[in-house]
Amino acid sequence: MAKIPEGDLRRGWTTGACATAASAAAFQALATGVFPDPVTITLPGGQEPGFALVKKEISNGTATASVIKDAGDDPDVTHGAEIIVTVTPGESGTGVTFRAGEGVGMVTKPGLPIPPGEPAINPKPRAMMAGAIAQLSARFGFPGDVSLEISIVGGAEIAKDTWNPRLGIVGGLSVLGTTGVVIPYSCSSWIHSIHRGIDVARATGLTHVAGATGRTSEETVQKLHDLPDGALLDMGDFAGGMLKYLRRHPVEHLTIAGGFGKLTKLGQGAMDLHSARSQVDHAALAQLAGDTGADAALVKEMASASSAGAVLALAQQHDLALGDAVARRAREVALATLAGDCTLDVIVIDRAGAIVGRAGP
Repeated sequence: MAKIPEGDLRRGWTTGACATAASAAAFQALATGVFPDPVTITLPGGQEPGFALVKKEISNGTATASVIKDAGDDPDVTHGAEIIVTVTPGESGTGVTFRAGEGVGMVTKPGLPIPPGEPAINPKPRAMMAGAIAQLSARFGFPGDVSLEISIVGGAEIAKDTWNPRLGIVGGLSVLGTTGVVIPYSCSSWIHSIHRGIDVARATGLTHVAGATGRTSEETVQKLHDLPDGALLDMGDFAGGMLKYLRRHPVEHLTIAGGFGKLTKLGQGAMDLHSARSQVDHAALAQLAGDTGADAALVKEMASASSAGAVLALAQQHDLALGDAVARRAREVALATLAGDCTLDVIVIDRAGAIVGRAGP
């Protein structure tokens, strides 16, 4: 995760808001022959942002408009992407329908808010676009039965850096956003992806999923348990976001895998493992080492160590099973959060991918 900059952070607009703006502009041009530029839309929270248009075309009874996504100060992979919408009149009574253009994915697996065979345009953005079309249809007396083809320039390539391939969304990105507003570093899209990963795993019959704090721990746990890609949840720092969702949407078995420092923090009760929001309590970690056999002098040395990794190195030098103790503490905290029948094992991994601690079945 990127380092959070200091100072006031600028908010931005979701892909769904950008698609709504482009849809509204193209529909108004179809109805009047004139593109509003900038085009203003009303978001679910009442905000009325304006969007400058990049593309403005009317041809053969269709209209196309595009905007550039501005995610504010959030490190969003779609920041700067061009969102294009082409509006085509439909048959009477069909309402607003949606098509995936270039760079927008198609859903192929169950468990997502949109069924297989549909463009990966989530329900809230669909409602935002349909609402904007309905308002403009009433305003200009132009039929609101239209097809909206949404495209994202470079979306297929950008999607490779997202969860979409694992979720069974092929060919491009998803059009997301519930409020239309991107709050910098809220990490809502990451947590959303964890939740959708759980939904898809459950819907496809997987009974064992794994949440890992990083790529190395993910590779280790996948090899250890012979898990398919669809069972891997990119938990990252968001242990709480994963565990609380699994409490409401349980699976039979969960594995948590992570680095020594991250899982030490989980065992100390942290639900957000990012260094900006939680820190290792070295004194408590040293005392835990004391419980595994460290003498008073070693406990004192560990308490003043520069990092959790340094504490682990000291424990290994003295043949102490500190990794197992950390795994047990992390498992206890996770089980308390799950508060259900899910079985759980925890694996602690060092930077090289070696397992240095385990707890659970």
